[in-house]
Amino acid sequence: MALEQLKAQIALLMQQMVNQPEDAYEVHEQVREKLTEYRALGMPLPQDLVDLERRLDEAGY
Repeated sequence: MALEQLKAQIALLMQQMVNQPEDAYEVHEQVREKLTEYRALGMPLPQDLVDLERRLDEAGY
């Protein structure tokens, strides 16, 4: 999976979280799955995605 494709998928998920806040936990899990898939390919996450993951964790999702 290309980095730009991953970022596009995460952007869509984040928009879904904004539009449907009642589903925020589920969307957070989907974001984490995407990041895990990317890591499984042996690709390091860019700092902006690492920061996003940290902020979501701190928000308690």
